[in-house]
Amino acid sequence: MKLFRKSTPDPQQLGLQLDFFTPDISSSLKSAAPSPARELQVPPAAFSAPAALPLLAPGKRRIHLNQHFLDYVLLRSSRRSIGFLIDEDGLRITAPKWVTLTDIDNAIREKQQWILRKLNERRERSARKLQPKMDWCDGGKLPFLGAEITLRIRTQQALGVSFDSESRELIISLPADAAEQQLKDRVQSWLQLEAKRIFAERLPVYADKLGVRFQSFKLSSALTQWGSCTADGRIRLNWRLIHFALPLIDYVIAHELSHLREMNHSSRFWATVQSVFPEFQEAKKALRERAPETLPIF
Repeated sequence: MKLFRKSTPDPQQLGLQLDFFTPDISSSLKSAAPSPARELQVPPAAFSAPAALPLLAPGKRRIHLNQHFLDYVLLRSSRRSIGFLIDEDGLRITAPKWVTLTDIDNAIREKQQWILRKLNERRERSARKLQPKMDWCDGGKLPFLGAEITLRIRTQQALGVSFDSESRELIISLPADAAEQQLKDRVQSWLQLEAKRIFAERLPVYADKLGVRFQSFKLSSALTQWGSCTADGRIRLNWRLIHFALPLIDYVIAHELSHLREMNHSSRFWATVQSVFPEFQEAKKALRERAPETLPIF
């Protein structure tokens, strides 16, 4: 979840971005080093220099960054600035033809914190892809409000969905010959109803704390935002937040409502968020680490 847009935002609407749904991440020398709010320390072990360095792959260059050795692909183009891109193959740099290799190495050193952080996030996302997918069957586990609940399929009851809070079982009644997609549709509809109920309860709480009024709210299925807020107080919240613990939901709600006082991501905006949600830094980091591979596919 990226909390900052990569392009100039619509002045009438600001949203909380999903970092992990934007696999190609670019930057340029025109951008300053990441602000303190964006900083994330990379565990040194993630990119420590090995005892014996592997041979450099064809077409790649290598740079020594303190205790780290970083390989990257260098492309030349007619662009005006040096661009950084993180993809499945690692770091790719595109630089003007007139820029020297020394200038490129210096640019990498200036951006090394951002580069290593993004490479570490990419590595973690790749590891998550190897995790077993959810089983859509009786006994399958579903993330709900930060914990797991168990799917129980019944074929001899009236059609419907109910939740047993004591056993933490979601009971879905379906025809005996029901397809897997029917199960997914029932579960998704229930999750969306729960999301709407919980959002409706939490929005007024933070609106009162902030002293603002929102006009309306709707569920969103956006692939690139956890939420958004327009200048006239229309809130949209991604229903998939229902998979996460309540503090993360509250953070997104506090974030969006804070835009009704500051329609930007300035220091005053973050101070507004912090005034009603002091743990916003921890929540922001936790939300950014959530990846689509960890959520059910409907």
